[in-house]
Amino acid sequence: MYPWVDYGGRFSPLRAVVFAALFLPGLYTIASYPLDLLGSRPLTEAIHQFGLWTIRFLFLALVISPARRLLNWPRLIEIRRMVGLAAFGYIAVHFSLFCADEAFKLREIVSEIVLRIYLTIGFVALTGLSVLAATSTDGMMRRLGGRRWQKLHRIVYGIALLAIIHFFMQSKADVWEPLWMAGIYLWLMGWRVLDRWAPRGRPVPLWQVAGMSLLATVVTGLGEAVYFHLAVHAPLLRVIEANFSTAIGVRPSWIVLGATGLITLAAAVRRFSGPRAASPGRNRASAARGA
Repeated sequence: MYPWVDYGGRFSPLRAVVFAALFLPGLYTIASYPLDLLGSRPLTEAIHQFGLWTIRFLFLALVISPARRLLNWPRLIEIRRMVGLAAFGYIAVHFSLFCADEAFKLREIVSEIVLRIYLTIGFVALTGLSVLAATSTDGMMRRLGGRRWQKLHRIVYGIALLAIIHFFMQSKADVWEPLWMAGIYLWLMGWRVLDRWAPRGRPVPLWQVAGMSLLATVVTGLGEAVYFHLAVHAPLLRVIEANFSTAIGVRPSWIVLGATGLITLAAAVRRFSGPRAASPGRNRASAARGA
């Protein structure tokens, strides 16, 4: 089946647009290399860019399930596999460029992965995404059975956590993006817990979704304060106060509040402006495709 065709065999504008958009960051990075737009160490920057977009696409794939249910947009599920495979494609290029940077010397590559803990973590995440990509086809779903396939693909939550840790350790002093990603991850995991607790066939109450947004925001702000206190001995209260000022830029906690709050607001508008509908995520077909 072509990526721009839906399960019914019809052309899908949503799938077509998403499919094309997934190539853009990679094409831009590749085009930037000969044009000297990647700085003084272009190969290193290209490695970082492909790794960064791997994590972004991985998180986008994880956001699709809550967005689909909260917005009552069942067709959104059609692009999740595509986005997940894009994350694998980008991490494959990321690792290939890393090997090229090591001149494809197997001993040096293995040594770096073993001796540098953040590379070890990244390699485990690569292995996990490889397993998910290899079993992402409809044929593998039938061979494994819906329940076993779903359990296997839940390792994506652990892979996402490893990706955040890898990104955080590699970023060193510039931890702005890893911190807000950690906050989004907390919200995503919290939503999944709430969704399991919700009565069958009923969506998660919006007040719980909003409460999870506030919790993720607060934890992100406190996490940033603790990190800078431990790393550079910055006063805890001063870092926390910085979250209420834009003088030094938008802090990670505001990114978390804005992103999760926007989803909550859109869900509220959707829920109260249209006819009430049964949750699309509770039927057997969608359950077989994973949570």
